[in-house]
Amino acid sequence: MPALPGLRRYLFVLGLLAVLTAAAVLLQAEGLATLLTGGGVSWFLVVAVAGRVVLAWGHGFAGGRFAASVRNALRRRLLSSISDRAGVVATQITRGVDATDSYLTGYLPSLVVSAVVPVAVVVRLFTTDLAAALVVVLTLPLIPVFAVLVGKHSRASAQWQLLTKLGGHFLDAVRGLGTAKVFGRAASQASAVRSMASAHADATVKTLRVAFLSALVLELVATLSVALVAVPIGFRLLSGAMAARPALLILLLTPEAYLPLRAAGTKFHAAAEGLTALREALAAPVVSSRTAVLTRRRGAPSVVFDRVSVAYDGVPALSDVDLVVPAGSRIALVGPSGAGKSTVLSVLLGFVTPTSGRVLVDGVDLRSLSSPDWLADVAWVPQRPTLFRGTLASNVALGDPSADVPAAARAAALDSVAAGLPGGFSTPVGELGEALSAGQRQRVGLARALARTSAGLVLLDEPTARLDSRTEDVVLSAARRLLPGRTAVLVAHRPAMVALAERVVELRAGRVLTAVTA
Repeated sequence: MPALPGLRRYLFVLGLLAVLTAAAVLLQAEGLATLLTGGGVSWFLVVAVAGRVVLAWGHGFAGGRFAASVRNALRRRLLSSISDRAGVVATQITRGVDATDSYLTGYLPSLVVSAVVPVAVVVRLFTTDLAAALVVVLTLPLIPVFAVLVGKHSRASAQWQLLTKLGGHFLDAVRGLGTAKVFGRAASQASAVRSMASAHADATVKTLRVAFLSALVLELVATLSVALVAVPIGFRLLSGAMAARPALLILLLTPEAYLPLRAAGTKFHAAAEGLTALREALAAPVVSSRTAVLTRRRGAPSVVFDRVSVAYDGVPALSDVDLVVPAGSRIALVGPSGAGKSTVLSVLLGFVTPTSGRVLVDGVDLRSLSSPDWLADVAWVPQRPTLFRGTLASNVALGDPSADVPAAARAAALDSVAAGLPGGFSTPVGELGEALSAGQRQRVGLARALARTSAGLVLLDEPTARLDSRTEDVVLSAARRLLPGRTAVLVAHRPAMVALAERVVELRAGRVLTAVTA
């Protein structure tokens, strides 16, 4: 919760509105008691009724603005999260983020009001009648106690987990539908989706059952508590032991003491799914961001790894790596899968922050550099270049208006691919567009890197993996055009890729074993 933008200000506003609501409740009770005992309409009543209307609008306005800012922040956080489950992230960004509204605009304001209004009512009751005040003080804790007892059986958390699991599996099943049909597994996947949907429906019904039970219990407890105050007050009023106005004031204030707690208990179940989604969004690991503003000269940088270690959930990926890459040199990282080669690139890209050690770029700690400035000087070709929804040309330029797309495409042999598409470089690719093969995607990735003519550092993460020999030759030819005059770190398995480097560094179990000249 402290990570939410504007939380302290929102809680302060809610507290102020709660105090004003308590004052309005007391004034309204005073005004009604005066009216019902023949005193006429007092200004207390008019001000109180108008005030409660304005305060209800204020709660909605403040909650709506805060919820909108939180939704934007959560979506940005989830979009920058490190996750390989696109379906789960999509469910969180859409249904999950929207579900937080009921918590932020419903339960949280009710919780603040329930902490202020009952206290104010009890204080006023103590000044009016000690016996009635003691009954309220003794029975008020019953509502949160019963709410907790019933709420322990809520399955909102399990319901949300089943929903995210269903969304992730459904997207995976749709993406792999062609493969599933070829191997005769389409029916089993449909059965799995139906099973998960049925489990989610069962969890939803159980959650609703608990919510209805909770509402019934809280209403029953509140009604009995009010009766414990009202019945003795009625007898005392009939016997003449109490005047009419104090009696009416007590009867009007007593339900107001229980109302905020009942509202908070009822809204908790409606907000439980949103609270679970909020916790998951705030716990999602995100790409590390740097707030430093130092900049560096453009051009081929020298890179030094000084005893760099990286761990994922306590499991070491790199251990005390010492590595020197002089400006303008080319090194190849080799080693078995899981040796830490891609982690080295992730550290250079700023996707991963070292748990210990430091990375020096031209003698300056990478963490002190401005992230946008640094990444603008990096050309990166990942193992699986992502195609975004848009034209082939926009996928190469990636928003850079100065990119020479035709020249970069020719250098990466992508022009022949464009010639075979219906609209050439204007053909939509990516989601809902033309499907490109793995080799064509690699050419798009290389064309992106070639379009960044000012980049001084080139990072190639096995760009020839899963390619046939003919496509590999095309990709290697494009890579040769990309490397001259730049510092390059290549992750390589195949000998042809290693041949592009001047020096070969072997990694094993996250440690540098050998470094030899190619």
